[in-house]
Amino acid sequence: QVQLVESGGGLVQPGGSLRLSCAASGSIFSFNAMGWYRQAPGKERELVARIFSDDNTNYATSVKGRFTISRDNAKNTVYLQMNSLKPEDTAVYYCNAVRVTTMRENYWGQGTQVTVSS
Repeated sequence: QVQLVESGGGLVQPGGSLRLSCAASGSIFSFNAMGWYRQAPGKERELVARIFSDDNTNYATSVKGRFTISRDNAKNTVYLQMNSLKPEDTAVYYCNAVRVTTMRENYWGQGTQVTVSS
């Protein structure tokens, strides 16, 4: 069973930065894609950023130019560098991993809270 453990959330002032980490229990080579989603109170969970096995990435329009997703294969860890944070970035951030073989496997972390407030 795959486990994803997020860390790095917290309280930050508008304009500040945070780096989220998602550590996988096994090799991340086996995943077709890994990504970060977020869910704010009263809203649906939405995609923030995703990185594919070929290192292609995509981002939500609202975070382009401010957030960067990356991965360290040796550490089985995916990161989300968040700069120029805004109050509307406040949400619980979830790590996701997808592996497609004969079936689609979808894994989630427990989430980490990010609060942007002065």
